[in-house]
Amino acid sequence: MEPKHLVAQHGRGHASPLRGHATIGPAVRQSRRIIRASPSRRLRPLVSSPDTRIPLRLSPSSLARTRMFQALSVRDFRCLWVSNLAASFAMQMQMVARGWLIYDMTSSPLALTWVMLSFMLPSFVFSLAGGVVADRMRKKAIMITSQLLNTAATLLLATIVFRGDVTFWHFIWFGLFNGTVLSFSMPARASVIPEIVPRHVVVNAMALQSATFNLSRIAGPAVAGFLIAWFAGGDTTSHSGVGIVFYAIAGLYIVSVSGTAMLHYDGAPQRQTETRVLHDLAEGFTYMRRERVILGLVIMGLVPMTFGWAPSMLMPAFNQDVIGGDPQTLGYLMTAMGVGALAGSLTLARLGDIGHKGRVLFIAAYLWAVAIIGFSLSGVLAVAMLFGLFTGAFSSVMGSLNMSVVQLAVRPEIRGRVMAINMMTHGLMPLFFLPISALAEWLGIATALFASGLLLAATMLATGRLFPELLRIDKGHSGEAMRPVPREPHPQPAPEASMPLPTASNTEPRRSTA
Repeated sequence: MEPKHLVAQHGRGHASPLRGHATIGPAVRQSRRIIRASPSRRLRPLVSSPDTRIPLRLSPSSLARTRMFQALSVRDFRCLWVSNLAASFAMQMQMVARGWLIYDMTSSPLALTWVMLSFMLPSFVFSLAGGVVADRMRKKAIMITSQLLNTAATLLLATIVFRGDVTFWHFIWFGLFNGTVLSFSMPARASVIPEIVPRHVVVNAMALQSATFNLSRIAGPAVAGFLIAWFAGGDTTSHSGVGIVFYAIAGLYIVSVSGTAMLHYDGAPQRQTETRVLHDLAEGFTYMRRERVILGLVIMGLVPMTFGWAPSMLMPAFNQDVIGGDPQTLGYLMTAMGVGALAGSLTLARLGDIGHKGRVLFIAAYLWAVAIIGFSLSGVLAVAMLFGLFTGAFSSVMGSLNMSVVQLAVRPEIRGRVMAINMMTHGLMPLFFLPISALAEWLGIATALFASGLLLAATMLATGRLFPELLRIDKGHSGEAMRPVPREPHPQPAPEASMPLPTASNTEPRRSTA
């Protein structure tokens, strides 16, 4: 009898190639000898060809590395990951080049705020429409079209800057156009991930997706600054040098387009029946209001923008007023937070499809709040960097896991609209941050950060009280619906206490265990 772990798995109607001596290769015979020599060893098979299985023992460290990058074994996700990495680097480099040039032209911090608002406001206005488009059209076509438009706009801006004809209003119009294009691209880009990777790999994929952003946040500004200094040749008034940097950014967008074009999956719409656009717009909000788990998860993603991101927003003022630092120390603080965020993303990627997701979400949020409080109380650079590291790590774990659970729980045919509603809240970030900014002006930076940490913890506690279902979200296995864990029965079991999350694979009633 052949060892079970050496028998290749085939579909119906296909005979195993290991049946019959004529089809058994030398590698399989060698495997038999190894098994007979040491029958107590647990051997792990490695597929080298359709008709052979070569046993391999993997060390724990090798298995951990394999789990960390598990989603990258899926070809389409690799292409999408490279595309997202190039686009994320382009965006981070663009922010630095744009900010440097605007401040050089205007010497006005308010001008920087207006340009940032022009970029983020379309996310609030058009994201829901982008979600409807993502649910009604092929996602691959949406992503490629939006990336080509971004590339063309960046090339145009690069030419204007290179020729020295750029004005402040060019950046306002470019921000509005770029933000509008992203409003249609991002819902499709976010909602396609659960459709190209196995269900049990979604958490790993979302964590690796978050890692691309965090990696670009660390390295992108440094690369942009180096290129500006290099091409400008030390001349701070050289717009042609910045124009070359914008050409390089356009090149990164071309790489991003190429990665998306290589996808085999075209993201065909899940909806089978035609409906009106207004009906689809309303359906997204109706679905969230009806599904309390989804609503609670979206609220958990919204609250941190009000309180949790205060250290990032107030970092320049904290560096100057509390630490008494200079631009170099500001770079240290920002790098520490970025490294922590990258480490948090990779840690979550390594853990993969963990159990008790709901509890982990709240624990990460509370630890994030504690890290912010510690950051606010630190008056020494080394201590501030340490708490900045923790702040970045826990914020990354909480954000990535929250997005993963939303992706797992929402129905595929409405996923684009739910992602779009989540993006709408990001467009309101400048408005959400105004109360914390006012508190910082009134009571000081450290006090405002301390209050932000307390308010983050308090709002997470209130969210847990209002949505107790979130605490019972457990591990979602491949092919199964992710369900909240039922409460412990008090005197007698109550099977109806555990309600399934709304997922694509969970559309039928649960089977009776009687």
